[in-house]
Amino acid sequence: MSVIAINELKKRFTNGEVEEEILKGINLELQPREITALVGASGSGKSTLLTIAAGLQPSSEGSIVFNGQDLTQMNSEEIRKIRAKDFGFVFQSSHLVPFLTVEEQLYLMLEVAGKHLSKVELQKEVRELLQRVGMEHRKNAYPSSLSGGERQRVAIARAIVHRPKILFADEPTASLDSLKSKDVMKLIRELTTSFNITTLIVTHDREMLDYVDNIITMKDGFIQSN
Repeated sequence: MSVIAINELKKRFTNGEVEEEILKGINLELQPREITALVGASGSGKSTLLTIAAGLQPSSEGSIVFNGQDLTQMNSEEIRKIRAKDFGFVFQSSHLVPFLTVEEQLYLMLEVAGKHLSKVELQKEVRELLQRVGMEHRKNAYPSSLSGGERQRVAIARAIVHRPKILFADEPTASLDSLKSKDVMKLIRELTTSFNITTLIVTHDREMLDYVDNIITMKDGFIQSN
């Protein structure tokens, strides 16, 4: 059974008097514990598809069914609650809060997600996850002192510390060299499986496709192949 089902999804933008259709009837299902990669040329619609599926912008037509609920029929507050509780996000830039330490980044996410745990349980969750991503030794460091690869590891940990059902990753390795990119993708692969997460990733890097289960090629707002 799919975790999320996207049906006949369309997205239109108006540029002056000209209406442009970015997505032209997308149908896609994401399965549990699988990584699905969206690939295609710039302007093909892959990042637009990801952000709409994640509830970060509205669609023009179609439905996005998650947990039996159609996100396209929800108001902004209802979608915000789902994003906070059930979705995780990783982007090209880590978007870490500059004045929070590594471990404080994770505590903040747990608070936003509304996780009601004791202080001991919170500390255990954060400590174990930082160990898992190889960043426990930098728990008191601030983002400015971290390398690009370290920042992305923290961003990944922050994105899944609340145990989301879906991880949305938009070009998470684009700012990294090839070695660090592979390390990040290996980590996403491992955590997707062990934490029962479903992952949707946008990437231009063909080398990263060795770590995914499904490859969806997009062209001009359509799914070209899958």
